[in-house]
Amino acid sequence: MALTPARTMPGVLELLPLDQIAFQRMLDTIRRNYERFGFLPVETPVMEFSEVLLTKTGGETERQVYFVQSTGSLEQGEKPELALRFDLTVPLARYVAEHEHDLSFPFRRYQMQRVYRGERAQRGRFREFYQCDIDVIGKDGLSVRYDAELPAVIYSVFRELNIGAFTIQLNNRKLMRGFFESLGVSDAEQQTLVLREVDKLDKRGADYVRETLTGASFGLAADVAEKILAFVQVRSSSVREAFEQLDALGAGPESMEQGRAELKEVLGLIRDFGVPESHFALNLSIARGLDYYTGTVYETTLNDYPQIGSICSGGRYENLAGQYTKSRLPGVGISIGLTRLYWQLREAGLVSTARSTVDVLVTQMDESRMADYLAVASELRGAGIATEVVLEGGKLARQFKYADRAGIRFVLVLGEDELAKGVVTVKDMRREDQFEVARAELIKTLRVELAQAEIAP
Repeated sequence: MALTPARTMPGVLELLPLDQIAFQRMLDTIRRNYERFGFLPVETPVMEFSEVLLTKTGGETERQVYFVQSTGSLEQGEKPELALRFDLTVPLARYVAEHEHDLSFPFRRYQMQRVYRGERAQRGRFREFYQCDIDVIGKDGLSVRYDAELPAVIYSVFRELNIGAFTIQLNNRKLMRGFFESLGVSDAEQQTLVLREVDKLDKRGADYVRETLTGASFGLAADVAEKILAFVQVRSSSVREAFEQLDALGAGPESMEQGRAELKEVLGLIRDFGVPESHFALNLSIARGLDYYTGTVYETTLNDYPQIGSICSGGRYENLAGQYTKSRLPGVGISIGLTRLYWQLREAGLVSTARSTVDVLVTQMDESRMADYLAVASELRGAGIATEVVLEGGKLARQFKYADRAGIRFVLVLGEDELAKGVVTVKDMRREDQFEVARAELIKTLRVELAQAEIAP
């Protein structure tokens, strides 16, 4: 019988254990910081009813959905009733609408789960990937102060991830739409198309955006296109400069004034939340392509690696679950696409293989003394030290080789001499040296060694 090839489908990230530990630690760091800011965990099923996921038909997202069908339904020719979630926002909308009367508002949730999209197979594009989201949902209203809190969360997360200098860039969709309206671009659909184009400025460049806006599909006058380009190229290096640049835009329609006021309040509050001015800035090209954003929008980029693009994005929306409930549920949220981010950081050399989560390996010198080895391991585990015991024996050199390959730093040897003297030989695989320690001092000694290992480069 021919063997089935062992292979993984394109578009998924499957890691070896030490790389998985590095990825998991990033997840743990994000979770820890979300919880520090008072966000509560939520998980939703990987599958939703198709009618829930596809509330808006005909869009790009629908063409990327994976439908789910049981074998029985498939045999009967039935249409798929279920589909895999393509993001965490639509499931959140359904969740809040379904549990509205059991939740406390403002509802602060974080969710860290895999999502699925039918991406075309290519390098760096994933069909299965982790999203790490937080949202604050209000009932009937939600203060713009929450828009200022989320950059504080972003700052806390990426400071602890320690992947390099970063900048949280902010804009406001009301300001943008109001400015477009002041130039005569007042049709909502046309504004949306213009927003999508200017969102490409940093990726495609000013010439591309100019040609698109003045081309046949848009037909904007050259002077209007130039004013839009001048607007979206506004940047700031401080809150004071941001205020000056916002004031220099001149008067505009009501939506523009409202957006300007919101942006000023948010920028001032971010500083009060403790985020250094070096880590956030005004960037009037940030639009976010998704149509449901209505106010503040965010994108976070690594200063030294702009080619990576946004590493965290999000914004304000006015009615999360309008298709499921008559209640008005405004909110603001951010999302970190961790799978893609991890892959990009690894490609750039900013993250590397982690150390093993196993602290100690207890070797086997004599099968008849197994009870002694297991007793030592139990003591270490009881002290919070992750410990593995060699259960099948073999040559000591082979056991050392196993520890080295598995990334286990400390190896314990309890031969007849050590047991007779009441000591343990500790071999440090990284330093390639060893020392003896009294059995009674083993836990204390290992804790010191492990603490030093944590801070060592």
